[in-house]
Amino acid sequence: MIHAPLLKISPNAQGFTKAAEILRAGGLVAFGTETVYGLGADACNDTAVAGIYKAKGRPSFNPLIVHLATVELAEKYCVFNDDARALAAAFWPGALTLVLPVRPDAGVSKLVTAGLDTLAVRVPDHAVAQEFLQAFGGPVAAPSANPSGRISPTTAEHVVAGLTGKIDAVIDGGPCSVGVESTIVSCVGEPALLRAGGIPAEAISACLGRPIAMPDDPDTPMSPGQLASHYAPKGQVRLNAEHVEEGEVLLGFGPVDADLNLSPSGDLTEAAARLFDCLHQLDAMGATRIAVSPIPNHGLGRAINDRLKRAAAPRD
Repeated sequence: MIHAPLLKISPNAQGFTKAAEILRAGGLVAFGTETVYGLGADACNDTAVAGIYKAKGRPSFNPLIVHLATVELAEKYCVFNDDARALAAAFWPGALTLVLPVRPDAGVSKLVTAGLDTLAVRVPDHAVAQEFLQAFGGPVAAPSANPSGRISPTTAEHVVAGLTGKIDAVIDGGPCSVGVESTIVSCVGEPALLRAGGIPAEAISACLGRPIAMPDDPDTPMSPGQLASHYAPKGQVRLNAEHVEEGEVLLGFGPVDADLNLSPSGDLTEAAARLFDCLHQLDAMGATRIAVSPIPNHGLGRAINDRLKRAAAPRD
């Protein structure tokens, strides 16, 4: 998609149809929810999801929240246990995100899960978000619709000010009623609060009938993707390789002769979209030693290098 002046879409049937078409074509559409405005992309389209990181200037590939129209649709992509069903029944639609095991056949981009085996999902309680999600009919990955590190947007005007020229459209849903991000609860094992947000922890505990765990150990990641050694293939990884040593498989970038290439043309968006898939392919190849071509450390290159550095980190 070409992100020329940002299209403001009216919240009506014609507008929702247009917004869904943009998403199916791989574009980016911001939309109002009850928490903050989300920056939506087709969660099953690697390149579109990579475009979220590019538009936001997001420094690393953190797991993204997938927005769905119904609980029933969420169960097509995730495995729910009793705790998750109780929380969904109590707070969905609403400002609660659940982290759950992702189904093997979900088809969601590995950039959405950051290569993990869990998926963060929520069903928003906002008429515009609901109409948009129903028009699209599938999973929409959507972090907050603002440049990374900037204040989260709670009006369409905030989105226009921050992302004009970087995304395709925004659906004006009016001001957000909650105005803070969703509460995130992991239901993988014993429920744990990963982020405070629009649903108080006390309400979560009351629903579960027991206090919710609140991890505060600095050595324990509060959310996926914070461990130093992570996103790692089974083989040893050597970065910034200008040549290939005996026994190494080359993960290339740019016009190099490589076993696998993130982007022969040197396109960072393509490289970002292919990163996790290539790491899985290296495992499937049985690669025990992996050399990685130098990747520019700007734009999406910073995120790619961040993940590769984690992949190359010493392991216990």
